[in-house]
Amino acid sequence: MAKQNIAEPEALGQAMSKTELFFENNGRKVTYAFLALLVLGLAIYGYRALVVTPRVEKAAELIAEAQARFNAETPDFELALNGDANGAGFLDVIDQYGSTASGNLAKHYAGICYLRTGDLEQAAAYLKKFKTVKGLAGAVINAQNWGLQGDIAVEMGDYKAAADFFKKAVEAADNNVTAPLYLRKAGMAEQAAGNTEAAKKLYEQITTQYPASMEARDADKLIGSIR
Repeated sequence: MAKQNIAEPEALGQAMSKTELFFENNGRKVTYAFLALLVLGLAIYGYRALVVTPRVEKAAELIAEAQARFNAETPDFELALNGDANGAGFLDVIDQYGSTASGNLAKHYAGICYLRTGDLEQAAAYLKKFKTVKGLAGAVINAQNWGLQGDIAVEMGDYKAAADFFKKAVEAADNNVTAPLYLRKAGMAEQAAGNTEAAKKLYEQITTQYPASMEARDADKLIGSIR
């Protein structure tokens, strides 16, 4: 035991000596490494302050111009999509600021514009590019995005894909307005695909989980149509 007590201070002293020797031999390298990390931290902060924030603000400004055309009393979807000399369109926002939150939202809007102008392929492509977002408002947009993709799949005759999209829309926003709507659409898509049992379960889900919804009034009729 005594030997162990003597050995421990000696080992500790040797370790400290090795540490001091390391810093003596590598002190300049350590200093440079520290300075490099400091410069990197400052660069990241500067990038955010001088590049990221202005890009986010500019993207928000441009998408507001496109949304004004989209939400006008008489919407011009071509103009909202492509923009003109008087204001940006959703495609401008995507091209210039696609990596921002506004750029992501612009992909959703662009998909709707293409859908309204009858270009189903482009509509599907841009809706697919949209990345789901968080938050209550985001949940509604996410549900709408999945639902629109489902509508396009129905138009293209792919009822199985449509049903899957509508189910994702239900999961995205579980509320008494959109969820029963997309459950109904999912059921009708399953029924069109010949999956009557799956359709029946979806209709029954409306009556049990959303009995006060408008869709619940028709759910029994839809179930009856399967029998």
